[in-house]
Amino acid sequence: MSVLDVTVFPHDFAWGAATAAYQIEGGWDVDGRGPSVWDTFCHAKGGVFEDHTGDVACNSYQLWEEDLKCIQQLGLTHYRLSISWSRLLPDGTTNHVNPKGVAYYNKVIDDLIACNVKPMITLYHMDLPQALQDLGGWSSTEIADIFESYARFCFKTFGDRVKLWITLNEPYVCAKLGHEDGTFAPGIKDPGISVYLAGHNMLRAHTKAWHTYNTHFRPLQAGQVSLALNSDWAEPSDPGCPKDAAATERYKDFTLGWFACPVFCTGDYPESMRARIESRSLDLGYKQGSRLPRFSKDEPSPLGTADFFALNYYTSRKVIDLNGGSKKSELSFVGDQGAEGVVDPSWPICGVHWLAVVPDGLRKLLKYIKDAYTSLPVYITENGFSQMGPVQIEDADRCRFYQDTLQEVGKAVSQDGVNVKGYFAWSLLDNFEWSHGYSVRFGLFHVDFSTPELKRTSYRSGREYAAVISKHRSQT
Repeated sequence: MSVLDVTVFPHDFAWGAATAAYQIEGGWDVDGRGPSVWDTFCHAKGGVFEDHTGDVACNSYQLWEEDLKCIQQLGLTHYRLSISWSRLLPDGTTNHVNPKGVAYYNKVIDDLIACNVKPMITLYHMDLPQALQDLGGWSSTEIADIFESYARFCFKTFGDRVKLWITLNEPYVCAKLGHEDGTFAPGIKDPGISVYLAGHNMLRAHTKAWHTYNTHFRPLQAGQVSLALNSDWAEPSDPGCPKDAAATERYKDFTLGWFACPVFCTGDYPESMRARIESRSLDLGYKQGSRLPRFSKDEPSPLGTADFFALNYYTSRKVIDLNGGSKKSELSFVGDQGAEGVVDPSWPICGVHWLAVVPDGLRKLLKYIKDAYTSLPVYITENGFSQMGPVQIEDADRCRFYQDTLQEVGKAVSQDGVNVKGYFAWSLLDNFEWSHGYSVRFGLFHVDFSTPELKRTSYRSGREYAAVISKHRSQT
């Protein structure tokens, strides 16, 4: 295995790790926090592995100092965390601010800065306040203005110290798994309709928040705002088959393009997406207007509402054409897309079944983003390797994964000219992995969930990541 050349990374490269509030904080009903859709989804039982919940999780709400020790042990320059919207604003609105929530995040931010670690803060990482879901959630038009008020409150309260903001994490996942498949909170199964409405209102919310920051906060605070988009790298299953090649372009458009095109390219959805959805509505006799909403001329455009490209990358797929398949007779996102991503049998799987290990897919995706979307700086805001079954503290496979992945990122920088500004490993800690509960572990630190102390212990991958960071900082 060749040694990683750290000198290819810029001197001010952000070395980070990422977490999310519901996945680590616990303290679900203490100190005035309101319930989120994930509290409701977990407590309803049946949607999560062995009915696990985030009620306690890593208990970071009470054990923040332990997390800070882990951050310092790694030598991170940056730490990405999310704010629990309902911890700050229990009913989701600024009518009722929870001072204990404000105090918690103030302490986290101040402690990070005192340790010379820059916070990157995500405003929304899957955990919508239940009070807002009761009003229609992301399917309601009003949610965009409510989110803008929440964002404004956060910019005003924390923006003097926080210079990197993510409005929304993975709107694709929230829309598709939460409103189409029903496998994520809020558990809505409304094929082919709610998925696009939720996605649209998330883009409207992001747009309003970005414009608010740009107008009212950027002049004094001088920070940057974006949204974190997840994407696989995708290639045709049969490169010689024109149908698979066309399906691959649709797959990219319906995943990354759905959100990247409005923000970075045209201010609207990909043309292929609108054309496919309209034509399938016609074929299936759907007559209740366009399923893919249009952006109103009366609202600010999403175009240009990102100061950097935030990318969450985990895996790659080979794409096969699905036109004429079994999904054709009913409304559905997959039917509209007319494409399916499959795992190449030659790719190793790490832990969870969907996670094929394809480090060079990240390099290809970074180049694709530069060529197709933007030359803005890119932060890789999530990337990681999962473990299941018996705990392996000496996680050699994960160590190799990080080595290989960082080499591919280095090639994207040095050979492809991609302006990669930072890399955030998912995750700092083993945590509540959504519908997988605690059965899947992504941490650089192991958390012993079997004891109330929830002891954090560094995996070998954590020690090796720390060594990479240390080497880079000493050489640049």
